[in-house]
Amino acid sequence: MFLTEIFHLLWRKLSCQKNFNQMNPTDIIEEFYTPKSFAFDLLMMHSSRVAEKAGSIALNVPHLNPDLKFIHEASMLHDIGIFLTDAPDLGCHGKYPYICHGWLGRSILEKKGLFKHALVCERHVGTGISAREIKDNNLPLPERDMLPVSIEEQIICFADKFFSKGSHPPDQEIPVEKIIAGLEKYGHDKVLKFESWMDMFSGGY
Repeated sequence: MFLTEIFHLLWRKLSCQKNFNQMNPTDIIEEFYTPKSFAFDLLMMHSSRVAEKAGSIALNVPHLNPDLKFIHEASMLHDIGIFLTDAPDLGCHGKYPYICHGWLGRSILEKKGLFKHALVCERHVGTGISAREIKDNNLPLPERDMLPVSIEEQIICFADKFFSKGSHPPDQEIPVEKIIAGLEKYGHDKVLKFESWMDMFSGGY
C-alpha cells in the first residue's frame, strides 16, 4: 500500500509538468468503448490495477531505470484490442479469437503513432509468444516474435499476470501459485520466465 501511494504521488507530480498530459489513455479508450458499458468498466478496472502494480514494481527497481510515465500509459492501453474479439463474458462481441487481442491492439495504437505502446499490446499475452510457438501451434497470429523486450514491457507483462478479467475477481490479485499453475498448462518455459521476473523484481510485487 505504501509503495502504491508513493506511485500515485509521483504520478500526480508528473501530471503537473508542462505537456505531460498530451496523451490521455482514457480518451483513447473512449474512442473504442462506450463509457459505463460492461466492457469499458471491466477494461478500466483491470488496466488500472495493472498500472498500479506495474508502477509499484517500477519504483522498486530504480537501478533498471524504468519509465514511469510510459508504464502508466501503456498499462492502461495494453488490452485496448479486446473489443474486437469474441469474448461475450467480457462484453466483447468481435470476430477474432481472444488470443488475437494483443496484435489487434498493436494495430490500433500504431495507427495513432503510439509505436512503443503498441508493442506492449502485442507482447504482453502470457509471458510472450514466440514466432516458433505461433507456427508450431498454428495460432491465428502473425508469425513473428511477440516477446516482451524492454524493461517496461517486461514489468507490464509481469504485473498483468496478477489480474484477470474473467476467471478471478478483476479487482483482486491472483496468488502466485495459481498464476504458476495456469502458466504451466502452456509449457514449463512459461513458468521459468515468470519466475525469472519474480527474481528480477524481487520485493517489488
